[in-house]
Amino acid sequence: MQTISLADTNRQTTRLGFGCGSIMGATNRRNSLKLLETAYEAGIRHFDVAPMYGYGEAEACLGEFLQNHRGQITIATKYGIAPPKKSAIIKLGRRIAGPILKQLPSLKHNLAKAANAATRNPERPAFTATQAKASLERSLIALRTGHIYLWLLHEATAADLQDDTLLSLLEAEVKRGIISTFGIGSSADKIPGLLATHPAYCRALQYEWSVFDSPIPDALIRTSAPLRIHHGALTKNFHAIHKSILNNKPLCQRWSASTNTDLSHPEALAHLMLKASLVMNPTSIILFSSKNPAHIHANIHTAADTTLELPARQLYNLVQSERDQLLMTI
Repeated sequence: MQTISLADTNRQTTRLGFGCGSIMGATNRRNSLKLLETAYEAGIRHFDVAPMYGYGEAEACLGEFLQNHRGQITIATKYGIAPPKKSAIIKLGRRIAGPILKQLPSLKHNLAKAANAATRNPERPAFTATQAKASLERSLIALRTGHIYLWLLHEATAADLQDDTLLSLLEAEVKRGIISTFGIGSSADKIPGLLATHPAYCRALQYEWSVFDSPIPDALIRTSAPLRIHHGALTKNFHAIHKSILNNKPLCQRWSASTNTDLSHPEALAHLMLKASLVMNPTSIILFSSKNPAHIHANIHTAADTTLELPARQLYNLVQSERDQLLMTI
């Protein structure tokens, strides 16, 4: 698997990373650990987590996994969005609901939505040095480690970064060796403002990217621009795109012929969308999440398959050229 330097560190990690938003949510700890091991055994070496993931339990689960792979993987975690409230209630509810879901798996989606609504923390983070320090210490304990490779300010905006001591804290933790580097994880529309007003925070930038989005300009790729980490290659509008393809037979035939791929099959479209994210962002880490071991293996195979590079690029060009028409149907 291709590797890349992790921002301004000397550490190499894989270009394909595993997003831990899928663990400790609708699945239990045992199955979550199996997912992490599946990703590792298949070649993934970068794992992305946050205090809020898995109803506040994902960091601890990843910390248990880390004990068997210390020094072999890179971990990114975050500060900004607090762990959800009422996590103990959700944990109890999950134990009670487990047997029911085995009999009625169709209820899982509705129960997950209800759990997310019940545990959502509406408070905006203050992004102060004091709160950041406390969050970092909690993450280190949960992850059972004394070192984090990448620490991101979660959903920060330019307006949030008013406490100058926060940057001093980040730089001090790098010097102490507690974190290797830091950056910001936010939405794509916030990135230009962050780069313009707070470039010192932007050693790494994590935000969503799909075939609807523009690639990083070549000028930035050739310079020492911040490391980009992208997520959402498969989730952002995937089902809507596939539905549009199925409902428009001439478009399906034309796009399938152009990419030499039968895009009526959702797996084929998903593989090309993931590959496009890798091809169009050659200096970025691409994150994906999955609760299905078979999908994890399939995504890793897609990342390594060089024969998909040309059709993935062609899919990207097709989406870009017909983007406005597609968006009208989504």
